[in-house]
Amino acid sequence: MSLVQVRGLRKTFPGVVALDEVDLDLNPGEVHVLLGENGAGKSTLIKMLSGAYQPDAGEIRVDGEPVRVHHAGDARRLGIATIYQEFNLVPELSVAENLMLGRQPRRFGLLDRGRMYARAAELLKRVGVDVDPRTPVGRLGIARMQMVEIAKALDLNARVLIMDEPTAVLTTSEVERLFAIVRQLRDQGVAIVFITHHLEEIPQIGDRVTVLRDGRSVAEVRADTAENELIRLMVGRPIDQQFPRKRGTPGEPLLRVRALGRRGAFKDVSFEVRAGEVVGMAGLVGAGRTEVARAVFGADFHDAGEVLVEGRRLPPGDVSAALEAGLGLVPEDRKGQGLVLGADVGENLGLVTLGRTSRAGFVDRAGQRTAAAAVAEQLGVRMSGLDQEVRTLSGGNQQKVVIGKWLLAEARVLVLDEPTRGIDVGAKVEIYQLINSLTASGHAVLMISSDLPEILGMSDRILVMARGRLVGELTGRAATQDAVMALAVTEVEDAHVR
Repeated sequence: MSLVQVRGLRKTFPGVVALDEVDLDLNPGEVHVLLGENGAGKSTLIKMLSGAYQPDAGEIRVDGEPVRVHHAGDARRLGIATIYQEFNLVPELSVAENLMLGRQPRRFGLLDRGRMYARAAELLKRVGVDVDPRTPVGRLGIARMQMVEIAKALDLNARVLIMDEPTAVLTTSEVERLFAIVRQLRDQGVAIVFITHHLEEIPQIGDRVTVLRDGRSVAEVRADTAENELIRLMVGRPIDQQFPRKRGTPGEPLLRVRALGRRGAFKDVSFEVRAGEVVGMAGLVGAGRTEVARAVFGADFHDAGEVLVEGRRLPPGDVSAALEAGLGLVPEDRKGQGLVLGADVGENLGLVTLGRTSRAGFVDRAGQRTAAAAVAEQLGVRMSGLDQEVRTLSGGNQQKVVIGKWLLAEARVLVLDEPTRGIDVGAKVEIYQLINSLTASGHAVLMISSDLPEILGMSDRILVMARGRLVGELTGRAATQDAVMALAVTEVEDAHVR
């Protein structure tokens, strides 16, 4: 018998049917993959299983008995634990305090720190994270934060474990470690819901797949179903080419980076990006790619080298100068750094151009809205209107808004840091087509990505970083996954260019 049964689940929000008659069965000792485009209803479904939302209709049964999951406490009592894509951690608290939050061991009414640190060390060892439990979580990188979330869920001894995009920020070795943990839990009888946009992961870790589209469960298939068929089920149409890169003849260099360095982060990084060109930047987590991107844009200072846009030298740490020169940055954390989530679509699109459209201290709101509407239409942002809060858009449409504000600002050079992280395959192709249109119109794109097929499929040239150094450049037939990884793990002293 199924451990959890979902029957006819329905959830509506003002003007939107998020879920409609959704069915789902979760069996003990099974990895059940939940697949669908952004906005298909996956997050709404797992939030109802975890108590964050209440269904308008339908039923949830656990062990054959109907239940009401009013809040996270109900979910925990039923044995349901959820690891969300957006971390539920307190940056100021230590790793151990986060792992035990609300469940700290006590002795004589006082916090037993010895037991807390010992238990935390044991959990961290299980997920293969070598970090002092006393370390504040805010000092960890994104990948380690993800593993702390997984360790926290392990301590709950969950019967049902829901994992929302758990591999989105992990390296290949970290993904393999995670999969080993998932298989171990599956063999112990845990029912696991695994949400991913990486189709190649599904046959590696999954047993069954439920596909959601437009709020409905449209199919249940085996995990070894062909990728093309999964894509067709997700988007309702076949996608002939996943990486539709249109390569032309590059023009003059628009971005030149010369011997750039920042003490303790990266050193002696030099490259250029030409008009009409996509230059990919690959490397393992911690290689220094994001740090270079932020220094190029002026979000962080650099203490060596120089950045030039169309021959204009930019002063270190000066974002205003970068904006004036026509340089734009799409950060890897679009929600935390690329958007104002409480503002609407129109306001977010106009963020970069507020200054230049102001007269005597007053913003030309009518002009801003007109320009924003044109860009939103050009990008095909799916929304009810410019007044819709950007937080309510799907991930793919949020990313279009982040890119759109730079189009509105007429940026000639765009630095895209993980532009398709957490975005479904249909939305990815739309982002790739947008990149093609940018380069076709003479823009230059520097694209940082941890997705090797994406880097290989969309880049005209590939730069590889390791340990804060630029260790190689690959083009043409030399650009293979094996070649990129060989450079990414090389010792800096052995760096070479191919």
